[in-house]
Amino acid sequence: MWSYIESIAIPVAALLLSLVIFSVFILFSGANAIDVLEAIFRGAFGSWFSWQNTLVRAAPLMLTAICTALPARIGLIVIGGEGAMVAGGLAAAMIGIALNGLPPLLVISSMVLTGSLIGGLWIAAVGAFKHYRNVNETISSLLLNYIAIAVLNFLVLGILRDPASLNKPSSYPIGDANMIGNIGDTSIHGGLIFGVVTCLILWFVMRRTTFGFAVDMIGGNRRAAQLSGLAVGKLVIVTCFIAGAAAGLAGMIEIAAVQGRANTSLNAGYGYAGILVAFLARHNPLAIIPVALLLGGIRASSGLLQRNFDLPDATTLVLQGIIFIVILASEAFYGKLNWFKPKVVTA
Repeated sequence: MWSYIESIAIPVAALLLSLVIFSVFILFSGANAIDVLEAIFRGAFGSWFSWQNTLVRAAPLMLTAICTALPARIGLIVIGGEGAMVAGGLAAAMIGIALNGLPPLLVISSMVLTGSLIGGLWIAAVGAFKHYRNVNETISSLLLNYIAIAVLNFLVLGILRDPASLNKPSSYPIGDANMIGNIGDTSIHGGLIFGVVTCLILWFVMRRTTFGFAVDMIGGNRRAAQLSGLAVGKLVIVTCFIAGAAAGLAGMIEIAAVQGRANTSLNAGYGYAGILVAFLARHNPLAIIPVALLLGGIRASSGLLQRNFDLPDATTLVLQGIIFIVILASEAFYGKLNWFKPKVVTA
């Protein structure tokens, strides 16, 4: 019970401290901190229109957060969500272009499978490098981000470029019939369903299956897991594959629900923001859902700050950075707040 309270109290305290630090930053920028914070809340959750913008941005954050959260549970710090998202989205776009004209259900299913497969293989390679060659997973996953972005730029500016895309070089379109539609009469695309369902399934897998127990056991004590007979290498690679598949699915959704084609907008920073979501959620797939809503709301409010306060569009990125630093610093307090813990008196 105490660990549960601690897991909620420390992140909440970290968020409040982040807002205080951000307020000081805003004051030095010449704006009223209270007005800015109120505008962020209004832009994120103040109206149904704001909620729709928030939910649209939360969908990819849920999936890219999984890319960091699952490897972290097995003891790896993987920050390759951006690369897996770009690689998966690019592969999905290529399949969509190649199959354009076939039944939409077949095309969309093929895009989902291809994007997830490529994203999964992208991060599975990180796990394999770590297990078999002891390559630092943080560095290798970061470098793979740059490789994925370079491949995207090379193909979009090369053989995939649509001559009609003049101002913003893009690939050929996947076709309107192959786009994922919105939910009802809202502007929220169906990718949100993918994100929520994926988080729920992986929460169940991590908490209620032997696979999840094995992953947590390896993350807690790899040597003990090996002595218990667990196939550590196989579990590391499979876990990384599932994590990368989620990020690849996020890239596919960005193509099929938002852009309709591959371009540099695929590299929108969702993979890096997903790292913050994963750490703030303590790598819990279920907690990722509300945290993604929070970060999605912050991203959705950036335009409002620019219009109303003449602040740079990157102001919300400063807030994200402050939250990330404070969250990392707060890790030192877990298990060390025993003076708040109720004392049990025994006779």
